[in-house]
Amino acid sequence: MSALHKIGYGLYIVTVKDESKDNALIVNTVMQVADDKLAVSVNKANYSHDIIKSTGKLNVNCLSEKAPFSVFEKYGFCSGRDTDKFADGVVFRTENGLAGITEYINAVLCLEITASADLGSHTMFICKVTDSYVVNDDESMTYSYYHKNVKPKAPKKAKGYVCKICSFTYDGDTLPEDYICPICKHPASDFEMIK
Repeated sequence: MSALHKIGYGLYIVTVKDESKDNALIVNTVMQVADDKLAVSVNKANYSHDIIKSTGKLNVNCLSEKAPFSVFEKYGFCSGRDTDKFADGVVFRTENGLAGITEYINAVLCLEITASADLGSHTMFICKVTDSYVVNDDESMTYSYYHKNVKPKAPKKAKGYVCKICSFTYDGDTLPEDYICPICKHPASDFEMIK
């Protein structure tokens, strides 16, 4: 599976809104599939997944290389079920009524779902671009750039396991098979032994 890490990805904040609350999550699964269509895959366990399914719309905010790790903690490592990710009000409203992030992004794409596919753990939403905004000319953040320059490095320890997603460190000789990272909620399969 480590060969999958060689595929080039960008990093994006997906914003959504139900009847009363804005929410967001970070994804690396956005791809242009036609002139005016994007595919966005979202894990079914995410709170935003259900909002996307019920409302049929979402925004993709393209992260720039200026985004610090705190952006990933805010939008990616906590759930909107029990956290207001927009308490600081750092947003603007796009034509579809959803939030556009005002910091650390270079573009916003407003999307409307035209089809979807069940991929087991994820749903892939095929979306039509209804509007877009170029915010600045900053370089887009890739998954590789994030791992090399933004994600904190694992501490040097004699034993333990580190989460490849958020760098949380589990102390112990054996990582339980059913272990879930308390920070990013990824499973034991996303941990590697500290050497």
